[in-house]
Amino acid sequence: MENIYSLVAGSCVFFLLLLVWKMLNSAWLKPKRLEKCLRAQGLTGNPYRLLVGDMKEYLFMLKEAQKKPISISDDIVPRVTPFFAEIINKYGNNSFCWFGQNPLVFLMDPELVKEIFVKINRFQKPPAKGLAKLLQTGLISHEGEKWKKHRKILNPVFHIQKLKHMVPAFRLSVSEMLSEWEAIVSRERSSEELDVWPHIQRLTSDALSRTAFGSSYEEGRKIFELLKEQTGYVLMAIRSVYLPGWRFLPTKKNMRMKYIEKLIQDSIREIINKRLKAMKEGKANNDDLLGTLLESNQKEIQINGDKRYGMSIKEVIEECKFFYSAGQETTSTLIVWTLILLGRHQDWQSRAREEVLHHFGRNHPDFEGLNHLKTVNMIFNETMRLYPPVVSLIRKVEEDTKIGTLHLPSGVMVTLPIILLHYDTKTWGEDAKEFKPERFAEGISNASKGNNNAVFLPFGWGPRICIGQNFAMVEAKMALAMILQRFSFHLSTSYSHAPHNIFTLQPQHGAHLILHKL
Repeated sequence: MENIYSLVAGSCVFFLLLLVWKMLNSAWLKPKRLEKCLRAQGLTGNPYRLLVGDMKEYLFMLKEAQKKPISISDDIVPRVTPFFAEIINKYGNNSFCWFGQNPLVFLMDPELVKEIFVKINRFQKPPAKGLAKLLQTGLISHEGEKWKKHRKILNPVFHIQKLKHMVPAFRLSVSEMLSEWEAIVSRERSSEELDVWPHIQRLTSDALSRTAFGSSYEEGRKIFELLKEQTGYVLMAIRSVYLPGWRFLPTKKNMRMKYIEKLIQDSIREIINKRLKAMKEGKANNDDLLGTLLESNQKEIQINGDKRYGMSIKEVIEECKFFYSAGQETTSTLIVWTLILLGRHQDWQSRAREEVLHHFGRNHPDFEGLNHLKTVNMIFNETMRLYPPVVSLIRKVEEDTKIGTLHLPSGVMVTLPIILLHYDTKTWGEDAKEFKPERFAEGISNASKGNNNAVFLPFGWGPRICIGQNFAMVEAKMALAMILQRFSFHLSTSYSHAPHNIFTLQPQHGAHLILHKL
């Protein structure tokens, strides 16, 4: 009996020591090994701080930067990514900081950036943790073979021929918004101040509801409203002090988030079941995103004769959530920053309007005509250069990897600071911080020095380039063309320039314009 007790006690001690060793290794020994490896290669950064790394300083600087707006002529980088800007200013381009226990290496060399985007198996997205899982769903969250399968099934959803069928839905959503604007402006006089940001958000949400769910538009609209509420709760949690296990406590907010997630799942599942039934009966119109996705999914299963080659209903639901998070946010920010810039640069607003009227007059814009708006396209590209939807991307090194002259051990993370690359004077010239759409007159490839299109990254680059970029551009062109047909506008004196990063780069205090009816 004593031998059994001794064996049990010895096992307990062994497992306790093993647990202590793992904690010590994860919290201190491994980070210090990685730090030593990076410094040996000439990289510099702050010394590692136990567990938190640089996160405390990062959050403090971000909070301080967002307390007050800046002049519209100022560099937005110190406000949007103050800590990253500080690290690079202090240590140079060959530097790193600490993302908790993981070193985060800055990559500013365009050739290395291109290599990261190409080697997608070695450089993968860090998995979403905690509450972030509620928002980071679908294609954007997958890696490896699962990503390949989902990308293949989703490709037909965003095919150019499908986009043509979505143009009427875009047009209807924009028309409804502009009717509201005309009612507001015509109440007293031919011009009126309006914060257009909430209107643009509602526009892209409505357009996505129509194009994603077609005849189930109203149901889709309710789902997107729930997703917006969920996003608000997640953001509140991210900005507060994190307590391990907090999200499992039965607080009012946690219970509401759990309930919202169930409502969203059940609502999308009901729409999908109705559509599958209609498809069986030959009554379904599959021109919307959901219909095309289900059709593509069924075709993949039939071709291979195995359900494993397709998506489960749960995975389809997650992709529907992905439509919203990726599509609505990206397009709304592109449109609103374009309006803000054109409100300031009246000459480019006039040039864009002349082009729109030349192609369409006062008639509704059509798909073919939208593709010929060269000036508008230049303006959008320059807007995305100065105000990229996503300001930085992070990738985790999955295995020891050589990139350029660097040897990056497994566990290191790299950041591709898109906004810093977009503002780099070596790439874009001394006028990199200025709004000059003419730099894109000969296309993206010829816009930068060295003609390297891997330095222009509003939609990413390489195999994982944003699948919905054409969708976003067609919707944005439709919105801007119709706005220019009916209104001229300039920035209001009450406009407060305050770009801030909440998943996407947004105007913190709205977008106040003075609208003039034409």
